[in-house]
Amino acid sequence: MHSIAEPRAFHTLRTNKRTFKKMKSFSIPSLFKSNVIGQIKESRRVQDKLKKDFTPTHLDFGPVEVLLSRHFGFCYGVENAVETAYHIIDQNPDRRIFLLSEMIHNPAVNADLLDRGVRFIQDTSGNQLVPWEELSSNDIVIVPAFGTTLATQAILQSRGIDPYAYDTTCPFVEKVWNRAEAIGKKDYTVIVHGKPSHEETKATFSHSQSVTPTLILKNIDQAVALAAYIKQEKTSEEFFAEFEGQYSAGFDPMKDLKRIGVVNQTTMLATDTQEIVDYLRQVIRLHYQVAPENIKDYFADTRDTLCYATNDNQSATYGLLAEEADFAIVAGGYNSSNTAHLVDLCVAKLPTYFIKNAEKLISAEEVLHFDNVAKEERIATSYIPAKEKTRVLLTCGASCPDAVMEEILRKLVSFFPGSKDVDEVVNTILQSS
Repeated sequence: MHSIAEPRAFHTLRTNKRTFKKMKSFSIPSLFKSNVIGQIKESRRVQDKLKKDFTPTHLDFGPVEVLLSRHFGFCYGVENAVETAYHIIDQNPDRRIFLLSEMIHNPAVNADLLDRGVRFIQDTSGNQLVPWEELSSNDIVIVPAFGTTLATQAILQSRGIDPYAYDTTCPFVEKVWNRAEAIGKKDYTVIVHGKPSHEETKATFSHSQSVTPTLILKNIDQAVALAAYIKQEKTSEEFFAEFEGQYSAGFDPMKDLKRIGVVNQTTMLATDTQEIVDYLRQVIRLHYQVAPENIKDYFADTRDTLCYATNDNQSATYGLLAEEADFAIVAGGYNSSNTAHLVDLCVAKLPTYFIKNAEKLISAEEVLHFDNVAKEERIATSYIPAKEKTRVLLTCGASCPDAVMEEILRKLVSFFPGSKDVDEVVNTILQSS
């Protein structure tokens, strides 16, 4: 068995932590809500309580038809984090309040928190914005929905701050940590499918490596590269160079790749994670010539660790893409991993514009959108086709407020002369449902 010590912080989740087993409603600040979007969501929920229908909502405004995704917007973990943060602000007007980093990957939410006096200790890349030495035991430090590392928890404790006092870590992220712990205790090395620079992946890696050897894989290409080390066709020195910064201290590729299990950053594409799992399982099965019924001796039987919202949003996006359309608009923060994956799905089929708010829809002729490959905003011209009726797919990530979606919907429709009123169309849809 692995002999790495297991710290209390890894598995001790607070007993008063809200559990996702019994979903609850949250009180979200009104500036993030939308009556229009909220009514559409509620209508679809009532009609499809088992969430088996992933077809979009058709909003026909005459010259433009908007196909609104079945699932989008704030998820359980985001709503929990947002509600908790604003409650903390309201209840502590005389104390300094800090966030370890952005609460969620949405500019509107983070900008409002900054306006209310909250300060971020680090940016999303881990760069220090507030020195640790500036913190005192009287300060409030909120752990964002992504969770945090054991090292950061230790720093907070050294400053007299309880890292669990204001912890909004998403329970679905904690579920991944628990899964990693469970397979680590069974002598498996943990493979984390995720983005090494993402806050959630850093947190998962930190907790996992405290129990068992851990390696981060970015994508299927890295999984293919890893196969050479599983089969011991390449040296340890080559492994350390190829996977620099992605493996835990003391990692031994000649020993630690004999028994593995895969978990993931909860916002990755489900199909990408499954591709990695299927590939690595097959590599191990063939290398060790193991019968399928004995694969557990080498490959952990882990279920998918994506959260329900990521799965729902991705499934709903596939539902969108089953429809014919002229272009797609995906809204969300440019550093939002789950939103970026929705963009990738759409880009593969049709012109797609990734925008963070309605202001990026400059006019009917120009849109300022984020290029996921170049990682920069770019102007697209003549993005609305010159035709009698245009069809647009519209969705957003799990950290995008409904208010932003309503603003985008209204502005988009305003670009089409003679369009029906948004409220009138939505009311007609609701009355007929």
